[in-house]
Amino acid sequence: MRYVSFVKDGKSLLGVREGNDIRVIGDESLESLLARGVDLATYGRDHAGTEVVSADDVSFLPPLTRPPKIVCIGLNYADHTRESKYEQPDYPTIFFRVHTSLIAHQQPMIRPTASDSLDFEGEIAAVLGKGGRYISKDDALSCVAGYSLFNDGSVREYQFKSPQWTVGKNFDGTGAFGPDLVTADELPAGAKGLWLETRLNGEVVQAASTDDMVFDIASLISILSEAITLEPGDVIVTGTPSGIGWARTPRLLMKHGDVCEVSVEGIGTLRNEIVDEQAA
Repeated sequence: MRYVSFVKDGKSLLGVREGNDIRVIGDESLESLLARGVDLATYGRDHAGTEVVSADDVSFLPPLTRPPKIVCIGLNYADHTRESKYEQPDYPTIFFRVHTSLIAHQQPMIRPTASDSLDFEGEIAAVLGKGGRYISKDDALSCVAGYSLFNDGSVREYQFKSPQWTVGKNFDGTGAFGPDLVTADELPAGAKGLWLETRLNGEVVQAASTDDMVFDIASLISILSEAITLEPGDVIVTGTPSGIGWARTPRLLMKHGDVCEVSVEGIGTLRNEIVDEQAA
């Protein structure tokens, strides 16, 4: 089942996508459904109505606009760790995003006036349907409701102003998320063996298999839950492979008018145009 959140005629709605058609479910959000413990794999089939709209006629929203937590994982592909000039850590590198940084598929990603160092990071996001503490690795994947795409747009100049990366990862309008949430039953367990590509203006700039993750999704859920109570609706952004613009010579940073796309087989494509922030 492929869920999309969108706006049609000024109203926020939820639907299930079938090709370019979206069957409308209603106005209850994915956050609410997950908090109620709904099984997304069957809910869409049982509750989608007869109203069908075209994906061409709606404005997408992030699948979840206010997730309880957005937990991001850094340095989770060894080639990316090497290009970033770090030693590979033996524990996940964890930071958080705030919901005000999120944008949807086909919305502009904002290059801020404060810096021209906006970089791309294509990633898979796991969305939890169940949570808890001390979740075993064996049980961890049963907590995943589905998967989506993420472009962890990073303002590198601000990311490296301090040892903590948070500011550079949280500029408004830099966290692209969506368009679909694909339920876990439609993908390999743990989203393993999927091919991820990031393209800038049609050129492939990142490409890797999700098998290359240092910490797979089950491990991440288990490790995070040792310290943090995970909740339904939490989003875990699982890391990016090598090829980032900051590590290249010369650097390849996103500029006004560029188009960045993140694609993963079985999940889809997330597309955003880069737009300079307008002065207030």
